Amino acid sequence: MVHSTLIVITGPTAVGKTALTIELARHYGIPVINADSRQIYRELKIGTAAPTDEQLQQAHHYFVGTKSIHDYYNASMYEQEVLDIITSQTTQNTQNATNTIHLLAGGSMMYIDAVCNGIDDIPTVRDDIREEMKRRYQEEGLEALCADLQRLDPEHYAIVDRQNYRRVIHALEICYQTGRTYTSFRTQAKKERPFRIVKIGINCERDLLYNKINARVDEMMEHGLLDEAEGLYEFRHQNALNTVGYKELFDYIDGRWSLDEAVERIKGNTRRYARKQLTWFKRDEQMRWFRPDQKDEILKYIAQYE
Repeated sequence: MVHSTLIVITGPTAVGKTALTIELARHYGIPVINADSRQIYRELKIGTAAPTDEQLQQAHHYFVGTKSIHDYYNASMYEQEVLDIITSQTTQNTQNATNTIHLLAGGSMMYIDAVCNGIDDIPTVRDDIREEMKRRYQEEGLEALCADLQRLDPEHYAIVDRQNYRRVIHALEICYQTGRTYTSFRTQAKKERPFRIVKIGINCERDLLYNKINARVDEMMEHGLLDEAEGLYEFRHQNALNTVGYKELFDYIDGRWSLDEAVERIKGNTRRYARKQLTWFKRDEQMRWFRPDQKDEILKYIAQYE
């Protein structure tokens, strides 16, 4: 009987997941299913620390540079595409092995959770509804939309971050499109998967991680992050660009901060995001933690499931 095992490699940004994952992919002779929600956009190469051309030659990656910032994409769509890939890989391997290994790696919490546990079946918002809500936000402001959400879905209104206009707008989009509350779609029921899941967290000492983050931001700037941000400035309101690294440089371009201040804010916000990632992942009791230099130990751990 053929079994299928999904190896999940995750951890905070800049810890060293990409290099380790490529080593594992080469060891098993398999592709990498990328789980970074921003590296999927081809325009965001430098600011997302996407795998380089050289790294992509070492191991095939799904979901790197496959979408444009102008494309609509979400975690539910990602979930289905990844499940299709896993099914295809397993089917192709039925004649060659009793266990198919799949490798998913990245740090986007919602994308990883969508694949491992499933995501609520919330409808894709129609273009006309989306445009109407954008218009209302621009003309009426966030306070009016919050009041509308309180009227249509008081349960979600009570828990939503009412300073995050994107979350308020999305809930309203679902309310108006379906005639139901946004809350009614949020079942949060864990879905069964036809494959085994092995979760591996990568981390290091906090001071070392912060040094890695600071060094990577400096490296991004040396490699042309400012030029990349300037080229994307006219599209700064796209959801994909609501991302650390771009937001701060847009504020520099707008004259709010000096370039040095913007770079320091990128470093600080990236460190903050890393803490958020670790808080999320450390809640998962199934996660087994390693350092990025423990490739041999990781291979031994995975071997238990082969």
